[in-house]
Amino acid sequence: MLNLSLLQRQIIESPLHSRLFVTGMAGTGKTTAGVERIRFLLEQGVPADSILLLTPQRTLQEPYLELLESPNRMAGGEVTPATIGGLVRRMCDLFWSFAAEQAGFLNPELPPIFLTLETAQYYMAHLVRPLIEEQGYFESVTIHRNRIYSQIIDNLNKAAIVGFPHTEIGTRLDSAWFGDPAQRNVYADAQKCANLFRQHCLENNLLDFSLQLEVFTNILWHNQQVRNHLTQSYRHLIYDNAEEDISCSHDIIREWLPDLDSALVLYDQAAGYRKFLGGDPTSGWDLSRHCEEVIEMNESFVSSGNVIQLSNALTTAITHTGEVDSQGTETAMEFIVSHFHPQMLDEVTTKIEMLVANGVPPDEIVVLAPYLSDSLRFSISNRLETAEIPWRSNRPSRSLRDEPASKTLLTLAALAHPQWQVHPPKFDIAHALMFALNTDLIRAQLISEIVYGQRDLRLSTFDQINPETQERITYALGERYSILQTWLEEVRGSEPMPLDFFLRKLFGEVLSQPGFGFHENLDSVRVAASLVESIKKFRTAMEPLNLNGVDLGQEYIEMLKDGVIAALYLESWRSEDKHAVLVAPAYTFLMMNRPAAFQFWLDPGSDGWSQRVSQPLTHPYVLSRSWDETPGRLWLDADEAANEIETLSRLTSGLLARCREKIFPALSDLGAAGFEQRGALLKAFQKVLQNQQAEQ
Repeated sequence: MLNLSLLQRQIIESPLHSRLFVTGMAGTGKTTAGVERIRFLLEQGVPADSILLLTPQRTLQEPYLELLESPNRMAGGEVTPATIGGLVRRMCDLFWSFAAEQAGFLNPELPPIFLTLETAQYYMAHLVRPLIEEQGYFESVTIHRNRIYSQIIDNLNKAAIVGFPHTEIGTRLDSAWFGDPAQRNVYADAQKCANLFRQHCLENNLLDFSLQLEVFTNILWHNQQVRNHLTQSYRHLIYDNAEEDISCSHDIIREWLPDLDSALVLYDQAAGYRKFLGGDPTSGWDLSRHCEEVIEMNESFVSSGNVIQLSNALTTAITHTGEVDSQGTETAMEFIVSHFHPQMLDEVTTKIEMLVANGVPPDEIVVLAPYLSDSLRFSISNRLETAEIPWRSNRPSRSLRDEPASKTLLTLAALAHPQWQVHPPKFDIAHALMFALNTDLIRAQLISEIVYGQRDLRLSTFDQINPETQERITYALGERYSILQTWLEEVRGSEPMPLDFFLRKLFGEVLSQPGFGFHENLDSVRVAASLVESIKKFRTAMEPLNLNGVDLGQEYIEMLKDGVIAALYLESWRSEDKHAVLVAPAYTFLMMNRPAAFQFWLDPGSDGWSQRVSQPLTHPYVLSRSWDETPGRLWLDADEAANEIETLSRLTSGLLARCREKIFPALSDLGAAGFEQRGALLKAFQKVLQNQQAEQ
């Protein structure tokens, strides 16, 4: 039985006609109250299918899903967990015949094709690549092409979120620019590409996220039949993390609130971590004016008093808003300092070993960095594996093509489809055999040097290897290799099948069997599932327009080569080992909305803790609703500096609100790149330490 506070019980057991707005810092029990409110509604006989659970992204629904998927929950209908994007897509699909012609689609009698982030980038690349290569678009931009595609899509999303025409994107960006005149050409090119993409969507019934939002907010939501369908279907709303949601979502909920029997809106103070994705804490807070009662929760159920004191001291040091009070902060942090970066990672691992040895569960430890590069991820995970400490990692921006499991699957797919003319190098074959056959790299390289014919894309049989070498490789490994080689040969001689079908068959009949690499590797199984889902969605979106009979498997491989990232798959968050040390970017941890006893903050001297990623084709603050309030305003260095202070303040307070006992800032004299670091977070820590010494 949960030990609930009186305030939580007041929220949970409020009348079935109440509309409450609950605010407070992370860790004050708001989500717990939201979960128990759903339980209370069900116990009071409220039909489950009349309850809508809304969050900005699906990962924030985890605590609710534990209740909704529990075998102990009440029988009956199903509560609907949704994001505004999911809700909008369902309505566009259901009322397509009504909206299609009004929205300007050229073939309203044909069904819609909904695009994922991946397929939207594919179509964008198809349209923009010729402009870059033949007409010199984005000549002054030095970022990778996949980032060009994604930033144009982001511009379209921001226009739909804020509610201005997509044809005004370039004008808005240009009007706020102060600097090199060449940047104005970049904005003009981005506008032309956005227009071209939107026209292509309208001609082919393609709906990316931005077009789905526009169709719903501009057409469907204003139709009484559509609105009645929603308001009659859902009578009770639980809206968690409202501060992270987008402006148009808040607009919809604000208009919907009077029609609801009950509503519980939960709002994190000092949050707003998804601003760069269009999150709008200001319009989220405005919902409080449309609820009958505002309840503020101040008591933290997570952080100790010393951690709260450290949070206050750091926030004061970052924002320069007063005297830094460091009293009581000594026990809330412990620095790990070394000269070189690898030494620092060694000491972090040693400290984690000590904590685990002293009985701290691995899932109560998180290792956080502003950005988690492949090299940093490998360095940490390799050390944890050597220390036999379970770990898991989550990095939503990491492409599927970078995962060892997906590299293996796609390399084997190339061998089974010689018509693609994709010739993997020998190292890729060795890597795939090592992973697939569950062996070491030396044996895998030895096999690949002998059996792989790069020109004809074929693996020879194990029998063709001389007996002496067979003994070195071992016959047990040779047997597994023979099973895989025979299977691939049989597929080469059979009728072609869709790539996702092929991978399911390869996984089920070979790689998941005892002795093979995917048999007990749950992380690899998760990656394989995400890859298959990604390919399936790509094929579903492409098939209706594939009039020339292009091999969609080959097209998918080319898309990955172009650097298109994988969409966020909920499976990657839900199937991982929860009883392990988490290694993740700081913002990813925040959006998991879970606490940990001990946090390791890597490289606090890095500017990455406060500076936003360079986005030459877009601007998350200029393309926001708050910027509309001051027309003609320029984005200046002072704005950037103020934004960095606010971002760092929100980030540190959010992390410490999710810390039970202690943080370990871990820094080296020379950073990973070999340079001394003097970032704003490190300076704030220094202020706190100086005050500690002065008070002693």
